Amino acid sequence: MYFHSDKRRGGNKVEKDHSASNQKKSEFESDETLTNRQGHPVTNNQNMRTVGNRGPATLENYDFIEKISHFDRERIPERVVHGRGAGAHGYFEAYGKVGEEHPSKYTRAKLFQEEGKQTPLFVRFSTVIHGTHSPETLRDPRGFAVKFYTEDGNWDLVGNNLKIFFIRDAIKFPDFIHAFKPDPVTNLQDGERQFDFISNYPEAMHMITFLFSPWGIPANYRQMQGSGVNTYRWVNEEGKAVLVKYHWEPKQGIKNLTQKEAAEIQAKNFNHATQDLYEAIEKGDYPEWELFVQIMSDEEHPELDFDPLDDTKLWPENQFPWLPVGKMVLNRNPKDYFSEVEQVAFGTGVLVDGMDFSDDKMLQGRTFSYSDTQRYRVGPNYLQLPINSPKKRVATNQRGGQMQYKVDIGENQNPHINYEPSTIGGLKEAEQGGKEHTPHVEGSIVRESIDRQNNFKQAGDTYNHFEGWEKDELIVNLVNTLAPCDERIQTKMVEMFKQCDPDYGRRVEEGLKHADSSNTSSREPMGAEGAEDAPRKAEEKGHSQDPY
Repeated sequence: MYFHSDKRRGGNKVEKDHSASNQKKSEFESDETLTNRQGHPVTNNQNMRTVGNRGPATLENYDFIEKISHFDRERIPERVVHGRGAGAHGYFEAYGKVGEEHPSKYTRAKLFQEEGKQTPLFVRFSTVIHGTHSPETLRDPRGFAVKFYTEDGNWDLVGNNLKIFFIRDAIKFPDFIHAFKPDPVTNLQDGERQFDFISNYPEAMHMITFLFSPWGIPANYRQMQGSGVNTYRWVNEEGKAVLVKYHWEPKQGIKNLTQKEAAEIQAKNFNHATQDLYEAIEKGDYPEWELFVQIMSDEEHPELDFDPLDDTKLWPENQFPWLPVGKMVLNRNPKDYFSEVEQVAFGTGVLVDGMDFSDDKMLQGRTFSYSDTQRYRVGPNYLQLPINSPKKRVATNQRGGQMQYKVDIGENQNPHINYEPSTIGGLKEAEQGGKEHTPHVEGSIVRESIDRQNNFKQAGDTYNHFEGWEKDELIVNLVNTLAPCDERIQTKMVEMFKQCDPDYGRRVEEGLKHADSSNTSSREPMGAEGAEDAPRKAEEKGHSQDPY
């Protein structure tokens, strides 16, 4: 039998399956050994197989592909993550410059090349962890996904409001999300589960520092930043590449909420951000964001104390300045929420000519996962839906699949020919517009973490960059969620906070020593305290009435 040692949880029992098939073990595994669904013992659950420890990833990552493709199918039909969302139509207007230089120096992507050129787009803002009808006041990263309908086809820039992420290797994404999603037994979000994961994964400390501060609850969608998070490549006509990161800055200014302020809003309206966005556009107060890029030469950059492909890190602005490239304006609300906001489907692999993938392991894992999710969630023909379809000619040899309602056939294509090559009227390959980027890749195929991890420095820098009230809010929210946790988890977390910054760790440690003794339940939203008492209060305050 398996028993949960925490008496606060009621000593839940889980019956162990004693069937013969589950008794068999290889010489390399015990009763606690992790396996995949084929029964293969998993020898490395921390890293994908990559060429060298920086990547790129290899396609034969069976453990990763099984893990992520199952994870992509965990919810029907709601998105596994980013379930709660709001969206709007608009356009992107290029400045015709990257900073003070012409875009063609760095990229041949057409939408950036001409000053004033407008590209239609659709944006979906979202919360990450919680479901379709969850409150928009919960502490959570916010999704910030933009679909550009360019003349070369769609470009999806899929990111978050925060500029970093919890993990640097996509194989850990299901684990991270499982820890932050509700407990599979109680269906309640549980801070002990979250910090059990974080305390064993120090690379998440930078993101945790942002998430438990006021930056973890944006006031609305109009007044929050956005970021592509991942590192991409830009490629010019000569096939030369640079590394690039994307940042959206709201022209409305940035506003965030404290835990107390968010709770007060939630008590009256849990759809406030959706309402705010819809009403602003409806009255003609169109939200705008400026798009900036940071550019870095496509190298390993040993002079930095972190790997530039590490999604848990910021690129220092003083070394890699923000260069403006254009602006986004949202000027039209959806006509039908389900058809547009719910069925819109993004993917990090949706790039146009002049853009390319970097070896960022999170980007490479997401590129499989996102489009795989959409084919499962919306269907294999999801790109035929108007909200997802490119606003240009489409001609493919793809046929069939659930919910096909047209054939993407070329104007002069022989309808009998759905293969290539052909001499009797089939589709033909396009000419290569610019020189193809052909990065050199060399190294052993390994499962390893990157060398320059430096898990704590930027988290400490971020803490020290906060104003006093932001630090106060951060400490209170961390203590509220950590106080009911197992003491071993608390000890590990305090030690990691101290490695980020001595004052940071000291304040959390002191806060835990003086935490309210009645705060004994971890089954509460992140940063909240006192929610466990809600069922009792509801019964106590409920008004007795006669049946009818």
